[in-house]
Amino acid sequence: MTTLAPPLRPPTSVRAVQVRWRSGLALAATSVLGVAAFLWPLFIGHGAGIDGHEADAPFIVAGLLALLLATVLAELADGGIDARALAMLGVLASAGSLLRLLDPRIALTEGMVFFLLAPAGRALGRGFGFLLGALTLFASALLTVGVGPWLPFQMLGAGWFAFGAGCLPQRVHGRAEVLMLAVYAVAASEIYGILLDFSFWPFRIGTTTPQLDYVPGGSVATNLHHFWAFHSATGVGWDLLRGFGTFVLVIAAGRPVLAALRRASRHAGFEEAP
Repeated sequence: MTTLAPPLRPPTSVRAVQVRWRSGLALAATSVLGVAAFLWPLFIGHGAGIDGHEADAPFIVAGLLALLLATVLAELADGGIDARALAMLGVLASAGSLLRLLDPRIALTEGMVFFLLAPAGRALGRGFGFLLGALTLFASALLTVGVGPWLPFQMLGAGWFAFGAGCLPQRVHGRAEVLMLAVYAVAASEIYGILLDFSFWPFRIGTTTPQLDYVPGGSVATNLHHFWAFHSATGVGWDLLRGFGTFVLVIAAGRPVLAALRRASRHAGFEEAP
């Protein structure tokens, strides 16, 4: 009598970090403050100028770092992250930091870092992805002496990047999954570049190209127009290189990396995502 083999089970993603109510609240507060820190220049009143907000920058930096730490502590308190997840988080963050050591000024090198974050967020869950993105950029900044007021924005951008990869539809598998992840990586890389450009662009005042400068007290439409002209002139090429590098790496090696991460997660006994 011939017995039929059971159908192959499609690969599943897991939740290496469980986002419970306290950790979810800390994550939401971090994201809200992050959005406010990015967008505040659009909403300061006429005549206020940007000089009155330069003194706020250290407090924004301190607040973002404190909330990122609170997210980790809340997950520890809720039992949403354990020693196995911490160990995997440390290993992957170290790997990402070493990739960025090659040369953080090269867009294709940044693509290698984002290539690691995308499959990790996809395979290990959005909570793990957010922590991995933030921790990877923080650790690499310490290694490259790249600590500055831009660091919290980089951490948030990378965290959101990997978080978004964990939010992609779970029913997509095989080659379609890799293509979906590659397309997402390109789009998210561009959004990351836009956000990082916006984080420092308001301090461009009084240059020789006023049509690209921030206008203190100007309307939202005026400043968005100036910013987009600035980003198009200075940042699009870099973002396209980063996105291209990430796309190629995900297409070429995304499937085995996803398989390796899922195999490691099964051995660690992480809970499967619904």
